[in-house]
Amino acid sequence: MSDISIRDLKKTYKDGDIEVHALRGVNLDLQSGEFTALMGPSGSGKTTLLNIIGGLDDATSGSVLVDGKNLVDMSGSQRSDLRLNRLGFVFQAYNLIPVLTAYENAEFVLLLQGVPEAERKKRVMDMLDAVGLAGMADRRPDELSGGQQQRVAVARAIVSEPALVLADEPTANLDSTTSTGLLETMKKLNEERGVSFLFSTHDPLVMEQANRIVRLVDGTVADDTTKAAPSNTADASAGASA
Repeated sequence: MSDISIRDLKKTYKDGDIEVHALRGVNLDLQSGEFTALMGPSGSGKTTLLNIIGGLDDATSGSVLVDGKNLVDMSGSQRSDLRLNRLGFVFQAYNLIPVLTAYENAEFVLLLQGVPEAERKKRVMDMLDAVGLAGMADRRPDELSGGQQQRVAVARAIVSEPALVLADEPTANLDSTTSTGLLETMKKLNEERGVSFLFSTHDPLVMEQANRIVRLVDGTVADDTTKAAPSNTADASAGASA
């Protein structure tokens, strides 16, 4: 069973006198442990879809089932609870709190969850180390590079152990070297900790790392491709000789 099941999801809004159909009946299942790239041209509905899955925007019709409950029918407080306990977010603009240190930014969600102090400290320090920020816990955002700030954002998104991390163009403001390092970190967290990622992206580097690519065109799913796992030729040869 999928972690998130999306059925006939539609989003229509007004732009002056024009009616815009951002999503035109999206059907999609998101499975645990996936590293999925949501791609498509500007205006294809990528960010709209992420915002609805994250409970940041309302759908016009359709359903988004999370733990068997339809997010579309949830109240504002229920969506807030879902975001706090089941979802993590990484935004293009980092969205760090400027007066807080890297440690305090990463800790913030755990404070809201009421996690005890000793456990908070262990989880935050472990996560900062995992994203390559050991020794930088006391630095504020203006003392960090763009890539380091995005790593803090990744740590904040993952430290609460969400079912799914939604990442909206997380590499858009980074150079290719920094982007590659950040993606390798997220891929490692995906493979070693089972964190699920859904990216909205134009970045070929993200698509290269993704094990599933969903292409949106004009608010619908035009293609959904899962990459084959790399074969282990050595094991295959050993098995054949045995």
